[in-house]
Amino acid sequence: MNTITKTNFKFPKQKSVYRGKVRDVYQLKDDTLIMIATDRISAFDTILPKGIPYKGQILNQMAVSFLQQTEDIVPNWLIASPDPNVSIGQVCEPLKVEMVIRGYLAGHSARLYKNGVRKLSGVPLPEGLREFDMFPQHPIITPATKAEQGLHDEDISREDLIRKGIVSEEDYRLMEKYTYALFARGTEIASKHGLILVDTKYEFGKTRDGEIVLIDEIHTPDSSRYFYKEGYDERQENGEPQIQLSKEFVRQWLISKGFQGEKGQKVPTMTDKYVQSVSERYIELYENIMGEKFLPADTSDIENRIYDNIMRFLQNQ
Repeated sequence: MNTITKTNFKFPKQKSVYRGKVRDVYQLKDDTLIMIATDRISAFDTILPKGIPYKGQILNQMAVSFLQQTEDIVPNWLIASPDPNVSIGQVCEPLKVEMVIRGYLAGHSARLYKNGVRKLSGVPLPEGLREFDMFPQHPIITPATKAEQGLHDEDISREDLIRKGIVSEEDYRLMEKYTYALFARGTEIASKHGLILVDTKYEFGKTRDGEIVLIDEIHTPDSSRYFYKEGYDERQENGEPQIQLSKEFVRQWLISKGFQGEKGQKVPTMTDKYVQSVSERYIELYENIMGEKFLPADTSDIENRIYDNIMRFLQNQ
């Protein structure tokens, strides 16, 4: 099955290109941003060697839908989505912090807790929690610095963010307010589909006018973790693992193969069968989180399809 793992487009008025872990971002001279969600997959801050069929389409369509469903809470960067893999919006200056919000002890926080850590991003964690328990002070915000490419994001306290001048106190307060409100909306939407929004992250930027807006993706399986609501209490009581809807299954596969992104570790081989299974899992995630059937786009010539749809949009502006 065809995938798109890199792009090398030349658009009219193109000013620059930035390639992230998953998205290729083209900036035009009129301050338009074209964000293309590729089929790349990353884990432990490492881009894995093979693309996952339909992953870019799934992430982009989910992000667009959730941005539209939350624009009454916080303004966002999005203008249009002319192709299943593409979002077009306004250029913003990213604020160099990820606003991570957690309702439950899972993933990164659970791994740290297991190793004896009782303070995360300056937030104290009580003794006696089991993996997948809800935090007593549900939810908690545990910010992380937005690392440069190839480096790990680092947990940081609210106080240190402000003290180091990474963000101002005024900006942080507004992002905090938006983060709680977005998580509440995400929780409400997830609940309608029989899911629990466990944790997620939000990224913000500033427009030319200095307005703080929501940027990047939200509530996707790459940026969020979900549990099935049905049977959650029973599984916790019995000490059984929760059924997760997130990219965690990829991280766990890598861990089982001895890879966590540490120096000297080698990325395990991804067979075609494994790649196909990941693609099927992403489709399952989409359908459960969105509550609708996934409609795959034509992948016979993804690159030309994307280019043609973007050009059509730009010409009509």
